[in-house]
Amino acid sequence: MARARKRFGQHWLKSDTVLKRIADAAQLSKGDRVLEIGPGQGALTHHFLPNAGAVVAVELDRDLCPRLVKKFGDRDNFLLFQGDILRLDWPQWIEDFPTPAFRAPNKVVANIPYNITGPILEHLLGRINTPRPAPFESIVLLVQQEVGRRLCAKPGHKAYGALSIRVGFLADCEYLFDVPAKAFSPPPKVMSAVVRIRPRSYPEQPKDCERLEKLVKQGFATRRKMLRNNLKSWIDSDALTAILTDINIRPEARAENLSISDWVKLSDRLNRKIASDAIGDDSRPATQID
Repeated sequence: MARARKRFGQHWLKSDTVLKRIADAAQLSKGDRVLEIGPGQGALTHHFLPNAGAVVAVELDRDLCPRLVKKFGDRDNFLLFQGDILRLDWPQWIEDFPTPAFRAPNKVVANIPYNITGPILEHLLGRINTPRPAPFESIVLLVQQEVGRRLCAKPGHKAYGALSIRVGFLADCEYLFDVPAKAFSPPPKVMSAVVRIRPRSYPEQPKDCERLEKLVKQGFATRRKMLRNNLKSWIDSDALTAILTDINIRPEARAENLSISDWVKLSDRLNRKIASDAIGDDSRPATQID
């Protein structure tokens, strides 16, 4: 077993039971093309190759790549890229690859360093105002347990926050199972979890996705404050109270009490209010949301 490198956040998953459960969660068939981020020593790759049509692996650690080539290089459904998934132009490389079987992966599986979970999610899903143009069918991630709970949390839950809304707007997220620290070598200092994310378009689309993105961020700026206090730099408190009442949200509500649908409705009503104020008083600039 190769020595795990701290600077890459490496923790080798050694539990055969957990490896099999992750492979099962990916629900692979011969028609699937898998993007595996961070194959490491190939423990998960070993489970994917017999069931998937193709596996495209992206590994940052250049010292692990020869091991992966030695282990899987003779498989005609395995393709390895060395580099940073966040910087590598892997979609274009795959498109230019002479074997069509590897093109356009439709599923993702990743055991990623926990300190880059946010950027990885944005890379795979996009943002509220810029969703990924060709979404994956499913994304199975091994993440820190706390992050897994935030991803799948519902309104009113203590884990529910801006991340829950941003991901929930772009996809359905399912918390599958916990992974104990002892399943890794070396064991991390935190519990882990496996989640499955299925990208889709949210049924209620806002008039201005960029404003919704900024609204959610501002709404959770101070979590324990009422929403009308967090947004008072954007809109008069009385005006916001009237809007909240009109869309059946309590004036005393905090950001964590609003569903994604509530956030979309609030964003659209703020749009209308700002547009109305701008038209009603041409002598002053329209309210700006920074």
